Amino acid sequence: MSETSTRLSVFKTYKLYVGGKFPRSESGRVYEVSAKSSAAGAAGKGKWLANAPLSSRKDARDAVVAARKAFGGWSGATAYNRGQILYRVAEMLEGRREQFVREVADAEGLSKSKAGAVVDAAIDRWVWYAGWTDKIAQIVGGANPVAGPYFNLSTPEPTGVVTVIAPQESSFLGLVSVITPVIATGNTAVVIASEKAPLPALSLGEVLATSDLPGGVVNILSGKAAEMGPHLAAHQDVNAIDLTGADAELARELELAAADNLKRVLRPRAADWSADPGTHRMTAFLETKTVWHPTGSLGASGSAY
Repeated sequence: MSETSTRLSVFKTYKLYVGGKFPRSESGRVYEVSAKSSAAGAAGKGKWLANAPLSSRKDARDAVVAARKAFGGWSGATAYNRGQILYRVAEMLEGRREQFVREVADAEGLSKSKAGAVVDAAIDRWVWYAGWTDKIAQIVGGANPVAGPYFNLSTPEPTGVVTVIAPQESSFLGLVSVITPVIATGNTAVVIASEKAPLPALSLGEVLATSDLPGGVVNILSGKAAEMGPHLAAHQDVNAIDLTGADAELARELELAAADNLKRVLRPRAADWSADPGTHRMTAFLETKTVWHPTGSLGASGSAY
């Protein structure tokens, strides 16, 4: 007599990604994440997917501490080395493509083929920014003409710890498009994932943890931007904030809070994530350092050296 064996499904437990580790929210709170209906024009919820951590103010503070700790090493690495590390992340994303296709399809209500195109575009976007790490200085830096025996050189430097409110609707391509330019230029990031569709972001944390990216360079929180955002915008050790995923009312509130310590602010604006991203997201979180250096005595030929 044969028996039909059955087994229980192993559901995935999604966790935060902070400081290179995977903590649950210190509050112990979770919220339900459901698939978006793929029916034309439908905006309702579909099947239950997972319980995502509902991050607290304490989780946000911990993420800032981790980002600040990682900033010195990451900003001090050579631009070429940062590019190599980011390219390695793209390699690993390619290896887990099918997982992200499934998660994006559920998150955004897309067919498998359309979700595949979105994931491919996100991986290509990651590679594109990886290629910019050792080139952006040539675009925004250079030698300045001055009247006198001096070299006057302007070079870009990272701003520091950047809070990023990820796009609400574009759970992966938009997410990659706001995270990668921040870290490509040597900053570290505290990311608030899409509240409605956080699972691709939390899975991205798993990829980053097993890549060469140092822990703390990217920290990913799931939950409510309206709950964590004000604390991060007012945090004295956060140097800049990207408001892309905030609605108009929240963006205004966070912009006012960010003024307290003169944070750089990238205001939200309509974005076509499939379009050429340009360089504005990289330059938004760069500071310009100008150095004057004497050339020495001019020789008979009129040259400095």
